[in-house]
Amino acid sequence: MKPVLHLLKLPPTPILQQLQWEEALLRVDKRNWCLFNHGSPPAIVMGISGQVGEVIARKCWEQCPLPLIRRFSGGGTVVVDQETLFVTLICQADALPIPPFPRSLMQWTAEHLYRPLFHSLPFQLRESDYTLGQRKWGGNAQSILKGRWLHHSSLLWDYRSEYMDLLLLPPKTPVYRQQRSHLDFLCRLRDHWADKSFFESELMGQLSKHFTLVEGERGEMEEIATLPHRKVTHIEQV
Repeated sequence: MKPVLHLLKLPPTPILQQLQWEEALLRVDKRNWCLFNHGSPPAIVMGISGQVGEVIARKCWEQCPLPLIRRFSGGGTVVVDQETLFVTLICQADALPIPPFPRSLMQWTAEHLYRPLFHSLPFQLRESDYTLGQRKWGGNAQSILKGRWLHHSSLLWDYRSEYMDLLLLPPKTPVYRQQRSHLDFLCRLRDHWADKSFFESELMGQLSKHFTLVEGERGEMEEIATLPHRKVTHIEQV
């Protein structure tokens, strides 16, 4: 039997709020969840170990001071806005027939969820990124606890080039990036898909091949978030 997955399509929700809910679902609950969201106000999101001085272009940020959020998971720094799609899986360790490690989770999602959506296009998982050819359209991060894991992705339906100027090239970049600027490194999903809702629907179709999907309850998630748990996600001072 396929494991049950509680699917929750959020209305446009700030990424800070989503991350706080995700952290609660990971630490407190025991069920499998998938969250979809797009429409977040603009923000910069850092991984748990990111250093502000190494990733933020301060002079540019002073001209456009977006909120800086430190999330509870690993990974790099991203700028998100209303055109970013967020997809998060939070599962028990035995939900999928793979070891609960970051590389295994990225490979599974790449092969079973995303590759079927791109057919003849040159989709690849390059290091920790989803790409088309040499250009990135999706970034990933994980948080793994004993018996439970989270894999969340930010997908570029579109982006504003001026927001990308807020980020420095990080100290560690993917080899395939070859020091390219953000504009030479990134691509947009909208250039390959006519409709955002159709992309999400197709992705849910892939999820349904591996999980029994049931509609999640937002009120239940909000109640879980009020339970005592470790809270790492917060607004960072620049």
